[in-house]
Amino acid sequence: MTIQPLRKQVSNFVLAIALVTGTAMVAGHIVPDEAQAQRKKKKKKEKAAKAEYSEAFIAAYNPVDEAMKAEGADIATIRPQLDALIPVSVSPDERIAAGGLIYNAGVTSSDRTLQLQGMEMMLSSGKVPIENTGRYNFIAYQIANNMKDYAKARTFLQGAIDNNFTTETIGISDLQIAMAESYFSNDENAAGLDYLERAIEARKSKGEAVDEAWYRRGITVAYNNEIVPQVYDMALAWVADYPSSKNWRDAINLARNLNTYEGAEMLDLLRLSRKVDALQDKLDYVIYVESADARRLPKEVKDVIEQAYAADAVSRDDIFVAESLETANSRIASDRADLPALERDAMAADAGLRTVVAAGSAFLSYGEYDKAVTFYKKALAMPGVDANESLTRLGIAQIGMGDYAAAKESFAKITGNRLPIAKLWAGYALQQTGGAAAEESATSTGEVMGG
Repeated sequence: MTIQPLRKQVSNFVLAIALVTGTAMVAGHIVPDEAQAQRKKKKKKEKAAKAEYSEAFIAAYNPVDEAMKAEGADIATIRPQLDALIPVSVSPDERIAAGGLIYNAGVTSSDRTLQLQGMEMMLSSGKVPIENTGRYNFIAYQIANNMKDYAKARTFLQGAIDNNFTTETIGISDLQIAMAESYFSNDENAAGLDYLERAIEARKSKGEAVDEAWYRRGITVAYNNEIVPQVYDMALAWVADYPSSKNWRDAINLARNLNTYEGAEMLDLLRLSRKVDALQDKLDYVIYVESADARRLPKEVKDVIEQAYAADAVSRDDIFVAESLETANSRIASDRADLPALERDAMAADAGLRTVVAAGSAFLSYGEYDKAVTFYKKALAMPGVDANESLTRLGIAQIGMGDYAAAKESFAKITGNRLPIAKLWAGYALQQTGGAAAEESATSTGEVMGG
C-alpha cells in the first residue's frame, strides 16, 4: 500500500494470523474478522477527507511498505526503516497506518515484539473501529501474555472486557478467569485472588451463576501458597454455592491441613464435620472419639461411635473404639444424673470458671443448647476464660437453638488459631439462614452434635 500525498485514505491492513491465547482457561483461536475490516466505498471517501499524513511520514512509510511487498522480503533488513517510521507517526491516521504495517511485519517475521508494538500503536491511535476495539485488545493481550509481560497483558485484557469482546467459544467470564490467571502466572497470587473474588461478587450481584472451576482454582492457589484467610473465604463461597458433603469435607480439611489442631480445637472442627455429613473415614471418627473423651462427654462419644458403626466406617473389632463405647455406656446414666447438681453449682454467684465451663460443655454435648448458651455467656464474663474456645462453643450452641444471627456474631469475635474454625462454622450458620434448611435446623432441638 502506497500512501499518496496528502489526503488519500490508508486502507485497513489485514491481520494475517490466528493467535492462540496464552492461558489454559481461554481456549481457541482468534481470527480477526476481515469482513468487519472492509469499508464501503462511500465510507472510504468520507474518511479520506479526514486522513492526515505529513510529508515526513509519507517519505518514511512508502519505501518500507514497498519493501515489505517485495517477494522474499527480509524483515530484519528493513527493520531500521520500521524503527525510523515510529517517531514520524504523530497523527492518529499515521499511527494506525504505521501500526498496521509494523504488526504485519511482526507476523511475517514471527516477531512478537513487533506485533505488540504495532498493535499498541493502532489502539493508541483512536482510529480502530469500535466494533474491533475489543478484538484488537484481546490480540494485544495474547501477544503480551505469550511474552510474559503480564502487567501489560492485563491492561489489554481489561480493554477486551470493557469492550465486551466475545466469540462463540469465549465469553466475558473466560476473560475474567484469564485475568486472574495472569496474576497467578506472575506469582502475584494475592492480587489474583482479590480479582477472582471481585469477579465472583460481580457475577453474583447480577444473579449469574459462578462456575465451580473458579472456586476450585482460587482455592488451589490459596492453599498451595498458604494465603490466609482468603483460602477460607474462597472455600466458604464455594460450599455456599455447591454445598455437597464432599465439598464441605474438602473445605474443613483445608483448615486441618493448614493448622495444627489437637484436643478441644479438633473436637469443634469435627463437630462441624458431623453437622455437614462430612465424617467419612475411620481416622476422622477415631480422632473425634479421642478428642471428645468418653469419660467427659459420654453421650456424644456414644452417638459418634454408633454413627461410625452404622456407616461401616469403623469395625466393631477395633479395640479402642469398642472400649470407648463401653466406657461411654457405663457413664451416661450417672453423668445425666449429675447434670442438675452441675447446673446448680454453675449458676451460683460464687461459681468458679472451671465449673461454669464444664456445665456449658456438658449441656452442649447433651443437646440442651439453651443452657449451654447461658453458661458460655457467663464464662465469657469471667477472668481467665479461654474466650476463643467459649465463643466457638457459644456459637455452636446458638446454631443448635436456631439463632443463626447470634451465632455469626459470636464466631465473628474469634481470633487466633481458632479463626479458621470460626469462619467455617459461620459459613454453616449462613447457609441455614433461609428456607427449609433453617427451619429444619431450628426444629432439631433433640439433636446431639448432629446425631
